[in-house]
This record gives sequence, structure tokens and C-alpha cells, in this order.
Amino acid sequence: MDPALLILTAASIAFVGTHFALSHPLRPPLVARLGERGFLPLYSLVAFAALGWMIVAFRDAPPADLPGSGEIGWIAATLLTIPALLLFFGSLRGNPALPNPTRTRPVIRAPAGVFAVTRHPMMWGFALWALSHIVLWWSWRTVIVGVTILFLALVGAHLQDRKKAALLGDAWTAWEAQTSYWPRWGRIFEASAMLWLVAVALWLAITWAHLPTAGIPAGAWRWLG
Repeated sequence: MDPALLILTAASIAFVGTHFALSHPLRPPLVARLGERGFLPLYSLVAFAALGWMIVAFRDAPPADLPGSGEIGWIAATLLTIPALLLFFGSLRGNPALPNPTRTRPVIRAPAGVFAVTRHPMMWGFALWALSHIVLWWSWRTVIVGVTILFLALVGAHLQDRKKAALLGDAWTAWEAQTSYWPRWGRIFEASAMLWLVAVALWLAITWAHLPTAGIPAGAWRWLG
């Protein structure tokens, strides 16, 4: 394997490993020693350092060293990216799975919108984004990062369930009973029309920016340009 890809793999493992360690086994003792306000800067510093290493290693790795999956891959990637954005942006409000530094119990309402699809819409948004890049089969560096994000999102969601159950008890158990880890894709159209418009608008903007930032036309612009 190219040495640059080995470095990217190491950086990716470090990113996932530090995230899981600080989010789960190391969090309670560090919070007990540093307090929540002291822990969050440490967590952020480690996360940004590991992410920065990944970004630098990604840029140093060879681009376009795989044959690609052709137009079928681009169509699949396009179809995956729109629901990824919908799930992600729909998860930013009223999400009981988000970090809660105040330690107050969140008000958990009946699942609606993207939460009717899955209780982890943010994580599944990341997972779909990762899949959209893996299916292109464009380069090993993209595959490595895609697999990393996919693993982090889906395993992280499972571990998040365990942590929230311990923190919130019956409230989270009731939320789990009303929702699903695995997406119920048939309910994705329960998201509001406004959220769909936002997701499509952002998809158009992000895929348009893909050419000047990454040098590759993406989304509808691949066929309209």
C-alpha cells in the first residue's frame, strides 16, 4: 500500500478511536476531574487535532487511483446525498441524542419529521454521505475516509443509545420504543416541505461548489455543466 494511504489509515483510526474513547469510557473520569466545562475544550481539541491529521493525510494521498463506478455510481451518489442532507438538517432541532452539557433532561416528544424515520437522523445523514462517496469507487483515500465516517456514524449511534439509556433511563427507553435505529425509509416524506426545499437547495449549492473545491463536477451539475 502507498505510504500516504497508510498514514491516512492511521489518522482515521486515531480519529475514530479518540472519539469513542472520550465519548464513552474516558468521559466519566475526565468529567469528574475537570468538570463538564473543562472536559468539552479537551474533547474539542483532541477531535480537531485528529480531524486535522486526517485532512492533511487525505490531501497527501493519491487521487483518482481507482477505476470508478461510472455513471451508475454518480447516479447512486446523487440519490444518496439528498436524503443525507435532509436527515442531517432535520436533526438539528429537538434532537434528544445531541450532547447536553446542562445535564437537564430533554423534553422528549412523539417522533415526527426525520425522527419518524430514525432516532439517529444525524448519524444516518453522515452514513449516507459516506456511502455516496464509497460507491463512486474514485480513490482509495475517499474509500478510507468514507468507511471511517460510516463506521463512526453507525457504531457511534449504537453506543449513543447505550449512553443515553444510562443517563436518561425511562425517558430514553420510551423514546427507543417509539423510534427505530434502522431507518424506516417509507416515512421520509413525513418531513416538512420546507425541510425538503432546504435540503434540495443545499444539495444544489454543495454539489455546485464541488467543482471549484474538489475539481470534480457532482450532483446535477455533472450532467448540466
